[in-house]
Amino acid sequence: MNLVTQRMEVPETIDTIEAIQPDLDLFDEIERLKKKLNAVVLAHYYQEPDIQDISDVLGDSLQLAREAQKTDADVIVFAGVHFMAETAKILNPNKKVLLPDLEAGCSLAESCPAPLFRQFKARHPDAIVVSYINCTAEIKALTDIICTSSNAEDIIRQIPKDQKIIFAPDKNLGAYLMKKTGRELILWPGSCIVHEIFNEKKLVGLKVRYPQAEVIAHPECQESILRHADFVGSTKKMLGYSSTSATKQFIVATEPGLIHEMQKNSPEKLFIPAPINDGCACNECPHMRLNTLEKLYLCMKNQAPELTMPESLRLAALKPIERMLEMSK
Repeated sequence: MNLVTQRMEVPETIDTIEAIQPDLDLFDEIERLKKKLNAVVLAHYYQEPDIQDISDVLGDSLQLAREAQKTDADVIVFAGVHFMAETAKILNPNKKVLLPDLEAGCSLAESCPAPLFRQFKARHPDAIVVSYINCTAEIKALTDIICTSSNAEDIIRQIPKDQKIIFAPDKNLGAYLMKKTGRELILWPGSCIVHEIFNEKKLVGLKVRYPQAEVIAHPECQESILRHADFVGSTKKMLGYSSTSATKQFIVATEPGLIHEMQKNSPEKLFIPAPINDGCACNECPHMRLNTLEKLYLCMKNQAPELTMPESLRLAALKPIERMLEMSK
């Protein structure tokens, strides 16, 4: 079963950008199109600041899945990556779901091809499958329960202790969950490029330079990074912790787009991106950053590209998402 998408019927990117009048206020135009289309813009924290600021709902994967489920908009514009827009379509078969750039994929989702995972699953017939929401619709269709980094630990704890569990696709999140819950999980060996390339030696050096700073990290990071963290949590939990903590300096080990919202919530605090292997101080997701304010405007103007999928795939992928939402109430 394959996802079917429709591409935007406009000129190539360079011509399209030139076609936008330089004096056009994209913020005003996007707001106008929201009203005209009865559209809602859902954006992930890893998007560029302008997109975060123009969004109607800004959140992590669990927040956005819930908002996609309950929205009364006719059009959902998903400023995120492909699997997020897929999830919105799975939950809203009768709504138009737009994605500013169809090439905005996910390295983690791509690390788990459905044909190979189907074989992996067949080797463990007594195990149920818990999959991180950062996966394709095809993987969701092979899954019993979906989870996010916000609710994964709670979902694992709700499963009977004698039940074998396959956890996919993120091996680092899976290893973290094993440590937190004491459960043995059968791990698919996938990972996220954003969270795999933090450099432990440079992180230690940064802690020496900023001795008052706390390290806050996403559980998709490797154990070598997590062992230095003062707080480990999902995107939303990291944001909440940085807002309520008395600490004034933070080293942030996740995609640096989150720092924009952290800084807005706590302008008096210092947020430092954790260092990565190539010497750069930042760690932007190349897939998330394919979306731009210009592309967001154009996808609303042209109502394309639109995500569609076969109903059989949608229904199969819907069941584990509904299980997650039920278990997360």
